[in-house]
Amino acid sequence: MRVVLGVGGGIAAYKAAEVLRRLTESGHDVRVVPTRSSLRFVGAATWEALSGHPVTDDVFTDVPDVTHVRLGREADLVLVVPATADLMARMAHGRADDLLTAALLTARCPVVVVPAMHTEMWEHPATRDNVATLRARGTVVVEPAVGRLTGSDSGKGRLPEPGQIADLAQAMLRRGTGGVGGAVCDLAGRAVLVTAGGTQEPLDPVRFIGNRSSGRMGYALATMAVARGAEVTVLAANVDLPDPAGARVVPVRTTAELHQQLLAEWAGADAVVMAAAPADYRPADPAPAKVKKSVQGPQMSVDLTQTDDILVDLVRRRGAAQLPVLVGFAAETGDDGLATVVPQARDKLARKGCDLLVVNDVSAGRVFGRDDTEAVVLDRDGSQQPVPYGTKIELADVIWDRVAKHLTDQVPR
Repeated sequence: MRVVLGVGGGIAAYKAAEVLRRLTESGHDVRVVPTRSSLRFVGAATWEALSGHPVTDDVFTDVPDVTHVRLGREADLVLVVPATADLMARMAHGRADDLLTAALLTARCPVVVVPAMHTEMWEHPATRDNVATLRARGTVVVEPAVGRLTGSDSGKGRLPEPGQIADLAQAMLRRGTGGVGGAVCDLAGRAVLVTAGGTQEPLDPVRFIGNRSSGRMGYALATMAVARGAEVTVLAANVDLPDPAGARVVPVRTTAELHQQLLAEWAGADAVVMAAAPADYRPADPAPAKVKKSVQGPQMSVDLTQTDDILVDLVRRRGAAQLPVLVGFAAETGDDGLATVVPQARDKLARKGCDLLVVNDVSAGRVFGRDDTEAVVLDRDGSQQPVPYGTKIELADVIWDRVAKHLTDQVPR
């Protein structure tokens, strides 16, 4: 597919080279359109060598080809990495004083803007107003990451990791070319909460009871929600993956911490997707110091107590309200002599009382820790949608389709 990669004049411009490499290696045709100031950070020769296309910031180059119009018209995605405060101000006001801003005005495809700047610039009211304007028009403006900035400064404003930006771009391309403000951003104005990973219940200060959930499904859900325009918060239980670009990530450890953080975060959420694997049981009395093998002997007994069912509690707290849409996950192994895991999941959906339940067959080591999966999405209305074997990103897209269907008649908060 055809991608226009706009590069703004910030120090993070060098990271756009890695985004370009990942997109071209995935088979996409990428045209790099830098601003003049960005060429002081990374020269045109670099972009030409990596993309295989000539590079200019000038609307007067190749005038007969009307490049400033053709680039936007023909693109399947416009991705701006990094976007500076100045560039977003020009975009918000419809300026067309260089090749990139002119191409942005002619684009009729999804536009993703990935800002990077110092915290003070990101938080300035002028920048916030410009971001709000762009989002209102259907542009996906990714929230910056928190971390090391230029020099010794740290804070919000760091460019997300190039791999995560490339994943987001790939997700946008999978969504199709609904155009700026089109169906591709059907979650714009919605706040969604996603849980990811597996909880750890301590036996003592160094040991715990846990599970094999990697967090990949939750992070795929977060990536696709950002791609569809949502404001995304992820509660990550012991996940060792780069944060999804554009999502706010809150780390938790235990099932109790996950439950507590959910209750603190879910007010105002339009959807809560429980992709994490919380423990069903925890040690009743964790040891305050490391348990010594020499003291414990050849056998050790641990009393376990049941943890709270978080999803059931959320359903109870929601009551008769229609929001948030509540989505649960069920990892089943097809026991009890059943040929499939669906009957078990149907019973679980009825017990839990949520709106959607995503069921995975995890027997024989499937699903956990992998980038691919298959599932069945069960709806409270009795329907079910099998999702054939594919990537977790593809399953995430199906789940958000079902969530969007439940949200259709609701007004964004």
